[in-house]
Amino acid sequence: MRISDLSRLSGTPVGTIKYYLREGLLPPGRQLGATLSLYGDEHLRRLRLIRALTARGGLSIAATRDVLTAMDEPLDPLATLGVVHYALPTPVDAAETDAVDEQAPRVDELLRTMGWDVSENSPHRRALAASLMDLGRIGADYRTEDLLPYAELAASAAKLDLDRVQRLDDPEDRFKLAEHAAVVVLLLEPVLAVLRRLAQENETRRRGAWARPGDTPDA
Repeated sequence: MRISDLSRLSGTPVGTIKYYLREGLLPPGRQLGATLSLYGDEHLRRLRLIRALTARGGLSIAATRDVLTAMDEPLDPLATLGVVHYALPTPVDAAETDAVDEQAPRVDELLRTMGWDVSENSPHRRALAASLMDLGRIGADYRTEDLLPYAELAASAAKLDLDRVQRLDDPEDRFKLAEHAAVVVLLLEPVLAVLRRLAQENETRRRGAWARPGDTPDA
């Protein structure tokens, strides 16, 4: 297919596709002339993944390149999962470093209590510390014992995630495995967040406390 066809099928502007090509995120097409290249289904599949990583996953171009490089290498899908984890944006305001650091012991205590093996360099340690800092500032001070039930739910979800990735082990299609690992980390996360909101609405209605204007618990 021509680049115009690739653009139409993927919903990606031609200019954006050319940018991905220049950045090395998308492999070049088959050159037929000075100004004509043809692209295949593998380009369409990869382009859709790039869009998912950047638009849905919030990854930068550099982080997306790291993830795609890991996918192109013969890594175990769980190793690819780790690459995706560390590519995720976990912004912490540099001006609040000290305030975030104050929460680090609480994060360490939670991890010890759960018996979780997490690298000292994991960016998610600081991400959790920053979230606990924000909660504390509005008076929602979650202690370790308050967080434990949530951590246990997260542990169950993580087990489901990794069980699913490992069940798909197919040495003939390593890119598909790596692609699925990225989907589990990036694209399933919003699904879990929305499921939680739906469950909260259900629980609120069940308790007869749904307070949305114009709606009733049995609507």
